[in-house]
Amino acid sequence: MAIRKITEYPAEVLGQVGKPVTEFDDALAELSADMFETMYEAEGVGLAAPQIGLNMRLFVMDCDGIKLIAANPEIVSTEGEQSGQEGCLSVGKVPAVVVRPMKARLKAQDVKGEWFERDAEGYAARAFMHETDHCNGKLFIDHLPKLRRDMVVKRFKKEKSWK
Repeated sequence: MAIRKITEYPAEVLGQVGKPVTEFDDALAELSADMFETMYEAEGVGLAAPQIGLNMRLFVMDCDGIKLIAANPEIVSTEGEQSGQEGCLSVGKVPAVVVRPMKARLKAQDVKGEWFERDAEGYAARAFMHETDHCNGKLFIDHLPKLRRDMVVKRFKKEKSWK
């Protein structure tokens, strides 16, 4: 296992729709293990392949008792509404309030290629949607009004220049 470099905004790969995962082999299992290690090292609860520079539809997550690998993820249903702080490892964890559904059902393939569905609510549902967004070329800041998005980006750039 290895810790990978986290790709930061505004890298092009973060805005691209990921390519489907088609090979479910030892290389995918190893990549997934690296992604978990990278996510834990960065103190995140989810990490998508575009966040480590790979244009593919894959994410890992360990949040509110739900730990999974999701290849080719899609949100098949949502319900309700929640509003809460959201951040992103690719945007320096600079938080902003984002409105998302309260419940979500995820359909994806596991590391062996087997399809599964999983329900989540609250914070875990937010993580499902956030990470699936990454696979679709979207960042959480894309859900913000322009003024708020510009403020988050400005703060991120300012914090980067301090390091």
